[in-house]
Amino acid sequence: MEDKELFLALLNTPSITPQDGGLLAFAEDYLPDFTAKRVDIDGVKNLFLYKKFGEGVHLCFAGHVDVVPPGEGWESDPFEPVEKEGFIYARGAQDMKSGVCAILQTCKTVTHFNGTLSILLTSDEEGDAKNGTVKVLEILKNENFLPDFAIVAEPTCFRNFGDTIKIGRRGSINGKIEIKGVQGHAAYPQNAKNPIHQIASILPKVAEHKFDEGNDIFEPSTLVLTDIKAGEGVTNVTPKNLTLMFNIRNSPLTKIEDVERYLRSIFGLLYMVNNPGKGKLDFDLELQESAKSFMTDRSSILIAHLSRAVEDVTGLVPELSAAGGTSDARFFAEFGVNVAEFGVLNDTIHAANERCHISHLYDLIKVYRELLKKF
Repeated sequence: MEDKELFLALLNTPSITPQDGGLLAFAEDYLPDFTAKRVDIDGVKNLFLYKKFGEGVHLCFAGHVDVVPPGEGWESDPFEPVEKEGFIYARGAQDMKSGVCAILQTCKTVTHFNGTLSILLTSDEEGDAKNGTVKVLEILKNENFLPDFAIVAEPTCFRNFGDTIKIGRRGSINGKIEIKGVQGHAAYPQNAKNPIHQIASILPKVAEHKFDEGNDIFEPSTLVLTDIKAGEGVTNVTPKNLTLMFNIRNSPLTKIEDVERYLRSIFGLLYMVNNPGKGKLDFDLELQESAKSFMTDRSSILIAHLSRAVEDVTGLVPELSAAGGTSDARFFAEFGVNVAEFGVLNDTIHAANERCHISHLYDLIKVYRELLKKF
């Protein structure tokens, strides 16, 4: 298939998480010279393809074929790609069937490589990601076949194709604090223990608190309040309990232990200091790390080769970034694999009328091919 023909075929196939729409079987058939390993778990489909060209490094291209639901507001059928003024409109155009297309076309045409090339595709990146990439990497580790380097084809560029390579990602720490009070009548506050009043003086020390100052790659790790619930929905009853929820997108400079230490001091010690004679604040704290932060050494040969490949194709010197949410790149990092992300623009991902300029797809394929030459 030609590049554009393959891209349209991928986009024309609905594959909402965790469905793959048959695309993994298609990818396996598309690369008959690669050895295939299927790992399907609880409705999630995964495919690992590999081919040994020589005795050198093992480089893996990774991505996902699943997409988020299309939602409303589309000007055309989200699963019937439409070309308009050089753009291809369809769900997954940027995130990330353009990347999958570039991976398949690059590996379809390669004839020489100093080592092993592999591809890891999953149908569970946009979902829980519990039975996707991480499960395949666990198997590869047990078989002593983890890649040395990985390129995740997520859309990374902000304003111009080639302007950004992601060499890290922030982690995600979710938290819940329950303040335990004593319900009462609003006319007799002395007979109650109002949890809203109890934390009123503490909230300024919590909302938008920065656990670190960040650096040239990462933004500061900042606490964002996402929900506060208390009361019975009436004006004459003070609440018994209050639940506060929050999220922290943290850099490697802040660990979950740092968050717990700070919050316990704020809700424990600070409350007693600010409220002498009122006793200890009764609260429960729950923290969960849903994604770990990571950063690949910017002096890695992976980053050097990829940066030069991007510059050779686009003329731009890409910025090294760790902005955005999470991706499957974090799993490669957890297994000690040097990983970077590079793909097309990400300005319409998950939005109605998602689109990708066809020239960006062509250039992405060129970048990947140039990267293989540099290895």
